[in-house]
Amino acid sequence: MHATLPRLVATDFPPIRRRKLETLQVNLGCRCNQSCAHCHVNAGPAREEEMSAHTCAAVMDFLRVSGVRRLDLTGGAPELSANFRALVTYARSLGVEVINRCNLTVLEESGQEDLAGFLGEQAVVIFVRLCCNIEGNAGKPPGEDVFYKSILALKHLNLLGYGRPGSGLILNLVYDSRGLSLPPARKTLEASYRKWLWESYGIVFNNLCTSANVPIHRFRGALVPKGELQSHMEPLRHSHRVENLEAVTCRSSISVDWLGYVYDCDFKQTPGIPLEGPGRSRVHLSSLIGADLTDMPVAVADYCYGCTAGEGSSCSGDLMIGSRQERVRRA
Repeated sequence: MHATLPRLVATDFPPIRRRKLETLQVNLGCRCNQSCAHCHVNAGPAREEEMSAHTCAAVMDFLRVSGVRRLDLTGGAPELSANFRALVTYARSLGVEVINRCNLTVLEESGQEDLAGFLGEQAVVIFVRLCCNIEGNAGKPPGEDVFYKSILALKHLNLLGYGRPGSGLILNLVYDSRGLSLPPARKTLEASYRKWLWESYGIVFNNLCTSANVPIHRFRGALVPKGELQSHMEPLRHSHRVENLEAVTCRSSISVDWLGYVYDCDFKQTPGIPLEGPGRSRVHLSSLIGADLTDMPVAVADYCYGCTAGEGSSCSGDLMIGSRQERVRRA
């Protein structure tokens, strides 16, 4: 992947700069109980990379002095990290909102029976990707596959209050565009999923977010041999909206990998594009404690058009021209 770095960063994507840091996104490792084709970090059961206790302590130190409002935990399956619960508990003791990027099926894994309860006790905001489409699963008989494990997990979360009005426990669904097209309009898609999940399974949720399929790692590797990379990029370029530049996540967040090195966003970790762009050495989070990143340039690459196309995409779903992201957090 690093051999293709010059091609990734050779782009005419507009330059952008940072605002005040609000969100610290942390990748706790690549180990996962699933192995999804769209996973941009190539996570799976055979991966052993995991954040150490020493690096986790650096994350805690940064949280304590940085004043960030939000800790966004991802992986792999972040819940499988030995440091996950300690980090969540510490962040919540500081009054920091915690987001958990959950694949749902991890809640049904052996040894994780109390995980959902822990998340509820800490009022963790849960973002989940439901690996299905409405038409593809209608009428499908129950089984032990990913989809039905996900449905069981959603029911469990609902029983705890997640997704229910007035509970204070936020459950957001994320719809990933799997193919070469942009995601459908969020409002229409959310209404369809809300109706389908309620009528079919009695499941409720707070918001549905949409995000474009960014061409890196597994997805990029599937596109290049077929000669389809350009046909994927062109719709993203043509649907670029300047207004979305005001709300892209990388302007107010940084992303930390399992070793503690810092990137502009989660999508810059996999191709190894360091903070402030190529040509600069990697920066460890421990060296940024007390630093002010305001007005620093953000490294950009050609696939950044995936974040500004149409309604826009981010780690919290569509941008809705700057206002959607904050509404999702407050729902």
